[in-house]
Amino acid sequence: MAEITALFWDVGGVLLTNGWDRHGRQFAAQKFKLDWEDFEDRHELVAGRFETGRLGLDRYLDRTIFYRSRDFGKDEFKACMFAQSKPVDGTLDVVGRLARSGRYLMGTLNNESRELNLYRIEHFGLRKYFNVFMSSCFLGVKKPDDEMFRLALDLSQRKPEECLFIDDRELNVECAARSGLRTLHFRNAAQLDQELHQAGLEF
Repeated sequence: MAEITALFWDVGGVLLTNGWDRHGRQFAAQKFKLDWEDFEDRHELVAGRFETGRLGLDRYLDRTIFYRSRDFGKDEFKACMFAQSKPVDGTLDVVGRLARSGRYLMGTLNNESRELNLYRIEHFGLRKYFNVFMSSCFLGVKKPDDEMFRLALDLSQRKPEECLFIDDRELNVECAARSGLRTLHFRNAAQLDQELHQAGLEF
């Protein structure tokens, strides 16, 4: 079997908590006393464009929240969105050891809107771990689309069997495997560490 030379990482649910998932939106809806069904319906209509970089955060908020006057402002709402991001226990320690080994190309392969993605990269110092950020907002496509995995291989100039993809969502793992990548279904940091070593990685 080919040696692994590149690791592609999901962010939300693996490195950090999910940035703006259904749970996060429900929390914000309760905090700001929004009509949940209306908010979620509006979110679903624009989510694809939002996460593939075709709709910026301000325009997203105009369409989902601030289409009418509110007793709170955009900055307050953005602060609530950003504050929901937390590290997943133990994962960044594993990632840090891999990065410091210098043995592997380290890249993210995640679905994320542009402003939230940039905030998370900066706030959690992800540049010190990763060589490249292959996020949906930069690539214009989302997992589990096959094109996402093809672009990752093209941009990294790696063969599929050289690459290990780590994600917490089973569908994404299945689709990456069908594209020829080796995969690891993330559950927790201890399991991650163990399975990386079992796959032959040295760090």
